[in-house]
Amino acid sequence: MTDYQAMAEDHLLLHFAKPQVTDLLVLERAEGPYVYDTAGRQYIDALSSLFCAQIGYSYGAEMAEVATRQLTTLPFNTNWATAHPAALELAAKVSSLAPADDYRVYFTGGGSEAVESAWKLVREHYVALGQPQRRKAIARHVAYHGVTLGALSFTGIPKFKDDFGPSPIEVSHVSNTNPFRAPDGDDPVAFCARLLNEVEQAALAAGADEVALIIAEPVQNAGGSITPPPGYWTGLREIADRYGILLMADEVITGFGRIGEFFASSREGVAPDLISVAKGLTSAYAPMGAVLARSKVTAPLSEGSGRVFRHGITFAGHPLSAAIALKNIEIFERDRVLENVRTLAPHLETRMNELRSLPIVGDVRGAGFFWAVEMVADGENSRLDQAQRDHLIRGFLPKRFREAGLIARTDDRGDAVMQIAPPLIADAALLDEIVDRLGDVLTDAGKQIGVAQPALA
Repeated sequence: MTDYQAMAEDHLLLHFAKPQVTDLLVLERAEGPYVYDTAGRQYIDALSSLFCAQIGYSYGAEMAEVATRQLTTLPFNTNWATAHPAALELAAKVSSLAPADDYRVYFTGGGSEAVESAWKLVREHYVALGQPQRRKAIARHVAYHGVTLGALSFTGIPKFKDDFGPSPIEVSHVSNTNPFRAPDGDDPVAFCARLLNEVEQAALAAGADEVALIIAEPVQNAGGSITPPPGYWTGLREIADRYGILLMADEVITGFGRIGEFFASSREGVAPDLISVAKGLTSAYAPMGAVLARSKVTAPLSEGSGRVFRHGITFAGHPLSAAIALKNIEIFERDRVLENVRTLAPHLETRMNELRSLPIVGDVRGAGFFWAVEMVADGENSRLDQAQRDHLIRGFLPKRFREAGLIARTDDRGDAVMQIAPPLIADAALLDEIVDRLGDVLTDAGKQIGVAQPALA
C-alpha cells in the first residue's frame, strides 16, 4: 500500500499549513457531491473544494471529451501577440454574462493573479489619463484578496502580511459589512450610512485624487460569508464616481453561481469597473482566472496614447482551460444550475438559521449556497479566546468533521466561524444532510468548551 503520509512528510509543502504533516486527509476520487479518501471513506464535500467545484464531480467525461479535442487540435498557445479560438470564444461568452455590455476579459491563472493583474491595469489606466499620482487603494478589514505581494496589499489580515515587510501598495482598510456586534447592526440604513461615510472619509484622508481603487467582495469570505446591507454597493459606486476612483468587485468566490448569479454584483444592481474571477469559472476542472474591465478602464490605453498594457502571464488563457471553462458555462445553462441555487437558497437559509438554537452559535450569515456560523463562548456572545480557538479550530474540529463525513471549513482570520459552500448541484435532501451533520459537530464543539445545550426540564 502506498504510504502517502510518508510522501507528504518527506516531499510536500502544503498551502497555508505547517511544514510538519500529521494525519493528512488524502482524497483519491470523487463523484457528484462526494469525495473519497484512500481508505474508501465517503465525505460530503460541503465546501466545494474551497469554493471551486461548483458543479460537483460527475462531469469528468464531458470535460475529458473537450480536453481531448483541444489537446489534439492546439495543445497550447499564449495570448501574447496571438490568440486562439477557445480564449476568444470564452472572452465573448463571459462578457455576455457580465453586469454591463462593455467588459473586456484578461485571462490569468487564478484568483491572486487576477487581483494583481487588475491593479496593474488600474495603474496603466491612470498613467494614460495623466494622473500617475493615483497609487493608493481602499479595501476592507479581514478581507482576503490573494497572496501575491500586490494582492496581499489589499488583504486586510495583518498576520498574513506583516512579516513580509511593507506593502508595495498603500491601502487604507475600512470596516467590513458584518453587522454582528456592530452598535448599529440592527438598523441596516444607519449601518450602511456609517460604513459608506467611513469609505468616503478614508478616501479624503488619503487624498481623493491619489486613490485609484476601491476593492471589495460582494459577499466577504474571510470573517464568515459577510453580506452587505441594502444600498451598500450603490453607495460605493457613487463614492467612486464622485472622486474619479475605479470600483472593483473581487468575485473569485462569489462569481459563477455561488450566490445564484453568474456575477453577484449583478444582484446588487451595480456594474463595477473591474471584476476578478477564478474558481467557479471552470468549476475547478482546470486552473483559470480572469479580470473583467469596462471600456472606461481600457479606453485610455487605446485612444491615441500609444501605451501598452505591460503585463503578461505565459499560461493565462491556456487553450485547455478555456475549452473547459466554455463547457462549464454550457453545463450551467443546460442543467439550470443557477436556477437550482435560486430555488433552494431559501430552504438552505431556513435550515441554517435553525442552528441559532445551539448555545455555541452566536450568528448565522450568508447568501445563496455560501453560509457561515460564528461560534461564541457563552450566552452573551463573547468571542472565543485564543485557547478555545486553538483547541477547536486547530484540534478538535478537523477530526470531528472527518468523523461526521463532512468537508467544511473552520476559520479564525476574523472571528471564529464554520463555513459551508455546497456544490451548486446539491438537492434539498443533501442540503438537509449537510446542515444536520453540521449541527451535530457544533453541538459537540459546544460541549468541548463548556457551552452545552441545557437539559430539557
